Amino acid sequence: MPLSPEVPDSAEAAGPTPLAYPFEQPPGLAQCPMYAHLREEDPVAQVRMPSGDRAFLLTRYEDVRTALSDPRFSRAATLEPGAPRLAAAPQNFKSLLNMDPPEHTRVRKLVSREFTARRVAALRPRIQEHTDALLDAMAELEQPVDLVPALAFQLPVTVICELLGVPFEDRDDFAAWSRVFLATTSVSKEEMLASQIALRTYLAELVAAKRENPGDDLLSALVSIHDEDGDRLQEEELIFLGISLLVAGHETTVNQIANSVVALLTHPEQLERLRKDPDLINSAVEELLRLHPPGNEALLRITLEDVELGDVTIPKGSAVLPSLSAANRDVRQYENPDSIDFDRPANPHFAFSHGTHYCIGSGLARAELQIAIGSLIERFPTLRLAVAEDELRRPEGMLVHGIASLPVTW
Repeated sequence: MPLSPEVPDSAEAAGPTPLAYPFEQPPGLAQCPMYAHLREEDPVAQVRMPSGDRAFLLTRYEDVRTALSDPRFSRAATLEPGAPRLAAAPQNFKSLLNMDPPEHTRVRKLVSREFTARRVAALRPRIQEHTDALLDAMAELEQPVDLVPALAFQLPVTVICELLGVPFEDRDDFAAWSRVFLATTSVSKEEMLASQIALRTYLAELVAAKRENPGDDLLSALVSIHDEDGDRLQEEELIFLGISLLVAGHETTVNQIANSVVALLTHPEQLERLRKDPDLINSAVEELLRLHPPGNEALLRITLEDVELGDVTIPKGSAVLPSLSAANRDVRQYENPDSIDFDRPANPHFAFSHGTHYCIGSGLARAELQIAIGSLIERFPTLRLAVAEDELRRPEGMLVHGIASLPVTW
């Protein structure tokens, strides 16, 4: 595949001509070769985002770790008027994802107790029940079966609905809004704004319903925190926290289940090893997260002052895109980074980000992945792709990416 072309930049004559971003995504699980090229030749590269704004794309492990953990790279600054943005429509709302400390610390502390290791361990039997039920239903379907709607979508959506207290029957509506919410180029600015409004309206109505009839769920608990002491969790923070948990709580895991299954089915020796030794599931999940994460880049950051990375000075006020997937394949961090290796002695990958914005639901996502993948390959020992790998397509123009359709047979 040819590398992404450069685009003209007549409005900004200074500096190199930025590359058109996002890059074309190959079929299947192959990573766009532009990332490997930039990692070696231009690790702090300038790109032109779909909004028309410039950004610095980081592709080396150490640079990405710096951007994710250094307070000079701000998420809150993305809300400032005129700040560079990724997509045509801005996401100007005060969610957990768009905060810096100390505001971020305050809000995260309020919700983190629901995602403790003990809480996740208590959820595992329920996740197993849902998985078994979905696999039972899948076994009754005519083959080939599309694994995305049969398992990869249904399981995370069911779990997040139960956890948050969101009606399961609303899943098609909020899933559709979520896909547009996470779009970069696949929909219009008007559609992006409409989905933002729809999600906000939906969560505001759900919060009002929980206030009238609270339940034993996370959203009811957050409403209680707000109502007991409004200074601890403001109304808009509450609503957009609900949006963040709902969207992030299913989209990434949906895609990662599909990515992981494709990786195993196209590496039969690794699949057979995992079948023979189910205790490898934890390290297998980590390695598949490293190699095939559900998205290429972390959320956009803005520099609060001039920052030097290598021999490049990133000016104050610049947009920065840390590439998680490129960093996860950096030979400076990993031996044989493009190979699946369940025996890596350490695997500090960035699939769940790093630093302040490390994914609060990582423990839950890991539990879902371990149970879904382990149960699937045990239940269907002859599982295989029903189409060639190069026929598998990824959704285009999204912040997250998995496999649009995954036909399997057994």
